[in-house]
Amino acid sequence: MFTGLIEEIGIIKSISVFGNNRRFTIQATQVLSDLKIDDSISINGACQTVVKRDNTTFEVVAVQETLRKTTLGSFKVGNFINLERAMRLGDRLGGHLVQGHVDCVGRIFHIESTSGSWQLWVEFPNEFSQYVIPIGSICVDGISLTVARVEGSHLMVAIIPHTFEFTTLQKNKVGDTVNLEFDILGKYIEKMFLTHGKSNSEKSILDSWISQPDI
Repeated sequence: MFTGLIEEIGIIKSISVFGNNRRFTIQATQVLSDLKIDDSISINGACQTVVKRDNTTFEVVAVQETLRKTTLGSFKVGNFINLERAMRLGDRLGGHLVQGHVDCVGRIFHIESTSGSWQLWVEFPNEFSQYVIPIGSICVDGISLTVARVEGSHLMVAIIPHTFEFTTLQKNKVGDTVNLEFDILGKYIEKMFLTHGKSNSEKSILDSWISQPDI
């Protein structure tokens, strides 16, 4: 579990391919202070497991499913990436609850500078539109952001200077793809409204709760 607050920007130092998997060697500094083998780490919003580390780099292995559902399959040596270690119980939750489970890939179609801040427009698959609401939370390449506007299958997030400076957003351009993870709370609420059985006659979990007799 993560917060969507990026700790540092890492660099892809090498990529090796074996079978349908890819092994990434990533150069970093801050996250290496206490990073251990088997730890979870968010790489552009995708939760990966550390399989090796030394004083200046660590390695992760992305399997075929991850490469298919995220932008990790398009990584190249020299790419800059957002890094965040898993959150610890008791820490302040400054962003929002992020699982590191990427829902889909979006595409940047417009970036506008607005007197010291930026408006980033992202196109996303229409099938996920129920999870995107104004002033709701969204994770873009591992960054916890607030949806400012929604127009069909396009959303806009406002980027403050600090976020722009300390994440890979400073390097993004129109046409780039980004990993998107929608708010987990919205997914659970949707599930509560859906029928939980195969028969359409069965009540949803929420309906069953509402219809309980008063005590």
